[in-house]
Amino acid sequence: MTAPDTATRSQPPAAAVPPDVEQAEAAIVEHYPRLVRLAYLVLPPALGRNRRVLTAHSLVQRALPRGRRDTTAGVAAVQGGVPGQRGGPEDSGYAYVRLRVLRAALEAGLPLTFRALPRRAQLPPALPQVWGLRLFPRSGGAEELALDQWLATLDGPGRAACVLRALERLPEPEVVRVLDEAGVPDPAAAVAESGDPANDALFASPEFDPCVLQARPTDLLRRRRLSRAAAAAGAALAVCGALLALPGGGWGSDGAAAPPYARNAAAERALDPAELVRAAPALWNTSSRTDFSTWPARGDRADDTALLRRALAVWARPGSSVVVSATPGTPSGPPMGPAQLLFAGAVDQAVVVLLYDGLRVVRYAEPRSGSAGAALDFARTDGASADTATALVVSRVDGNVRYLTAPWVTGVALRDLLKPGGQPTVLKPTPDGVTPPVPGPAPTGDCTSWNALALTGDGATRLITDLGELTPARLTSGAPGAERNVTEAAELADWSRIACLLPSVRSHGVRTVNSWTYAKQPLPEGDGTAAWLCTRAETWQGAADRVQAQFLAPGSATAAGGGDGEEGGDHGGPEKLVRVGVV
Repeated sequence: MTAPDTATRSQPPAAAVPPDVEQAEAAIVEHYPRLVRLAYLVLPPALGRNRRVLTAHSLVQRALPRGRRDTTAGVAAVQGGVPGQRGGPEDSGYAYVRLRVLRAALEAGLPLTFRALPRRAQLPPALPQVWGLRLFPRSGGAEELALDQWLATLDGPGRAACVLRALERLPEPEVVRVLDEAGVPDPAAAVAESGDPANDALFASPEFDPCVLQARPTDLLRRRRLSRAAAAAGAALAVCGALLALPGGGWGSDGAAAPPYARNAAAERALDPAELVRAAPALWNTSSRTDFSTWPARGDRADDTALLRRALAVWARPGSSVVVSATPGTPSGPPMGPAQLLFAGAVDQAVVVLLYDGLRVVRYAEPRSGSAGAALDFARTDGASADTATALVVSRVDGNVRYLTAPWVTGVALRDLLKPGGQPTVLKPTPDGVTPPVPGPAPTGDCTSWNALALTGDGATRLITDLGELTPARLTSGAPGAERNVTEAAELADWSRIACLLPSVRSHGVRTVNSWTYAKQPLPEGDGTAAWLCTRAETWQGAADRVQAQFLAPGSATAAGGGDGEEGGDHGGPEKLVRVGVV
């Protein structure tokens, strides 16, 4: 901190010749208070005294020329070609530095616009910086205050003209020349508005000395709040950075999955898309088992590694935005090892992935754009066979259902169970085995139709229907232990009478539904012969089978429910079912 530099000039320089770097540095050090006061007065007062102080120091410290020049040549240019030492404050070193400071101070007063990139002088100073303190010059009297207010009414060139005349003691022609070199468009107009020279002595007042400063603290409460917010943001950024730096790209590549819960070799292998099992296309022809394990990987996104990674990650760690559903008795935990890929492709407005781990089939679905609103469905499929592994529900939109059929299915037809005499409608699946949209059975309301699919393949025609789950239910007829496919006209007629009772077993994890006419009974007064039907819904878990008896009166189109109940797993017998029906 020094007193203001009040050195006077002797003779005006010929020109501001670029000096040697050492010469310019010597000029800055020698006349530093004078240069900083010049920059402080030219800067716009709207910046505030604290920022004006720091900006003024920054502009002077950045006034060094970038290149190097021969010192002898520079001095010769100033002194008429005769080499010599630096003279007074107006030698080429000082004049050049003063011009750079003046030009930067004028640029700092220009308004920022979106049409051009900001100049360095228009930005807050990088150095020097003061933390926790506000710095400003000492306060003056009423005359200094009036002068400061008057300077605020001038533009940058006007303030520069005042400073050059008052502090630098330059005559008017010299002020015009310096302003012109600084890039002022109309130097004469700036000089004209520079005011009365009678007040020039006030420019040397301590009020305008940015080297003799007072210090006060900043807003302490606001600083405490900002410090706490910055600490919290830094901690969050560190956590995010650590997670993003983890192998696999952190949670960003896992879509809607929650953050990783643990890292171990078995879990990582199960979540690696490269480890997914893919069955050979013709494996079902030669395998001793014909179930979901022999399904090949199909779909137009079967090689989409990013999609498969998201599906596996959401399966292992479903986030709060994921809708998860599971059939009764189906565990919804992560895979125990690498799963098998059954299907991955775009269906309707979603992208669907079907996976199989030997116990369950898992359906992952996400919108075509992004993974927000992902869904995860689990269905138990242990003990599946060629009869119960014929299809999976791949999409259910607006009451329509699309199925993915087994590779051994060669024909698909749509049949309305309430019209047993009607001809089924032949459907043509895609090459990947996805059927066209089929109207699904209404879960509630009037039962005016009940659609089922007749799947032909592997030497048989099997009838399946949608009961609101990932695995459709197989429909059969016959006594317990001797169930057979529904193909005969009489069997289709029986199902037309009991199809509307299927909603009672909807969403119970049903594997098969069997209808059996276990008794016939003549009615009194010669009203004909009535039949007792037993409808048995077997579940995949095998411990919550549902049995219902229906009474079919002669000439009636639908059966009346006589009673229902749950079993523990035995097949029961006609005597038991008759008692249930008579109640």
